Amino acid sequence: MSKQATFTEMLHGTAEDYAIIAEEGAKLATQLPDRILEHLDILKGETAGFAVDRYEHSLQTATRAYRDGKDEEYVVCALLHDIGDTIASANHADLAATMLQPFVSEENYWIVKHHGIFQGYYFFDYLGLDKNMRDEYKDNENWHACAEFCSKYDQNSFDPNYDSMSIEEFEPMVRRVFAQPRNSIYKKRDYA
Repeated sequence: MSKQATFTEMLHGTAEDYAIIAEEGAKLATQLPDRILEHLDILKGETAGFAVDRYEHSLQTATRAYRDGKDEEYVVCALLHDIGDTIASANHADLAATMLQPFVSEENYWIVKHHGIFQGYYFFDYLGLDKNMRDEYKDNENWHACAEFCSKYDQNSFDPNYDSMSIEEFEPMVRRVFAQPRNSIYKKRDYA
């Protein structure tokens, strides 16, 4: 059994308690890529009516980005952009973006956070919505990058005959991207 703090209210914690918590938290942080990859597995078999399941869609999106020469961080964002579909169906993009934010650039975070509304360009009109809803962000410096992500990698990744790369090929990339936060209050914390 791991060590545990002695307090029942954070207000009454001691330096020793928080040292224990920091040590245990660092252990958890090193396991983050494993937990992310396990969660990605939940998308297997869930098609939500599409021609491929959400897992295959994720692999296709990442494969397309990788084969187009995008950097590793971008490819990992492509792989994980829909990871929240099963537990945050109304705001899956927000969930994925929040998970990625401490580890990725502001541009990649913005792409993942907004890809849902940008993806709507391809189908919102069939649901009685404005397909150009994404234009409310037209002045944002990341607008074109998000539109490109949806156009080149996301909207076209529902092909049952596409030759996707395997998760084993992406796993080292996930591990490197999630090795150390770079945009968080915890970025100086030892995650190694």
